[in-house]
Amino acid sequence: MNLNQVTLPSLDLQQSVSFYQQLGMRLIVDALPRYARFECPDGQSTFSLHLVDRLPDGEGIWIYLECEDLDNRVAALVAGGLKMETMPEDKPWFWREARLRDPDGNQLILYYAGENRLNPPWRI
Repeated sequence: MNLNQVTLPSLDLQQSVSFYQQLGMRLIVDALPRYARFECPDGQSTFSLHLVDRLPDGEGIWIYLECEDLDNRVAALVAGGLKMETMPEDKPWFWREARLRDPDGNQLILYYAGENRLNPPWRI
C-alpha cells in the first residue's frame, strides 16, 4: 500500500489553485469550479482540491511536503509573495521545517527530514 493522493476541502478553488501553482504544484486536472488535481514537482504523488460549502471545524488538515532544498525553496516562495508562519528551523525530532497556511487555513509544513523521516533514532 502506498499513500499517493490526498484531497483537501476548499471554499474558493480559483484562489486555492493559484496558491498551489505559486507553491510549485502542476495543475493536471482542471474541473473548476468544483475540482482540481495537482502533481507534486518531485515524485509520483498527487493531491486535489474539492469545493465545499463549509470547512471542517478544529485544527483542519496538516500536509507535509518534503523539500531537499528547503531553505532555498522557502526563500523563493517568500520572494514570490507567499507569507510564511515560520521560517525554516531545526526541530527536536531531527527535521527542518517551515510552515504556512493555504487560503482555506490548511496547515502546510515544508520540511526536510532525510533519513530521519523513515528511520529516526527512536524507530521501533
